[in-house]
Amino acid sequence: MLTLHGSAISNYYNKIKLALLEKGIEFREEWTMPSQEAAVLAKSPLGKIPFIETEHGCLSESQAILEYLEDAYPAKPLYPADPYARAKCRELILHLELNVELIARRLYLEAFFGGKVSEATKAEVKPKVEAGLKGLMRLAQFKPYVCSDNFSAADCAAWLHFTPIGLATSRIYGEDLVAAQVPALADYLAVIAARPAAQKVAADRAQALEAFFGARKP
Repeated sequence: MLTLHGSAISNYYNKIKLALLEKGIEFREEWTMPSQEAAVLAKSPLGKIPFIETEHGCLSESQAILEYLEDAYPAKPLYPADPYARAKCRELILHLELNVELIARRLYLEAFFGGKVSEATKAEVKPKVEAGLKGLMRLAQFKPYVCSDNFSAADCAAWLHFTPIGLATSRIYGEDLVAAQVPALADYLAVIAARPAAQKVAADRAQALEAFFGARKP
């Protein structure tokens, strides 16, 4: 059976978990944190999460994993059949992760983990996140799903990334930059939240966050 390694506090882990549930793939979860220990590095080259164990070996990087699941388990596709539409779905995911989430992630230390981010970093991140979100709106459709009228791999990414980006920017800037730039956000989140797989991911994420932050309290 396929094994998903990581933690449900990770949006990238939950991206893969949502895809697995939506595709109806049988899997088990193994709690694993990022590590430089040899046992983890043997399965994930930089010790990052998530990664999966398959009958053929291990695979890391969430987008590579998502693509593998689509190829290996084609019965319930999460990508459109048309090559151009498939490419547009991938384009949206890459744009969101490289030009929005990866930039906003620089705020997470202070927004979520009690650390401190420099004022220079905050000043640099805000316009870049806003620009990235404006670019996203040139790609997104919200009909009602982010790429089309069908749930897709792009929704596995968007739903999981929008929430921490919005929360982080709210805590750092006093404004949810996602909500400010994505007018359809509330309706979109409600559509995804109605899906049983998303409800399962959300419940497990809430439990994991409670356990993680509870353990950090003095």
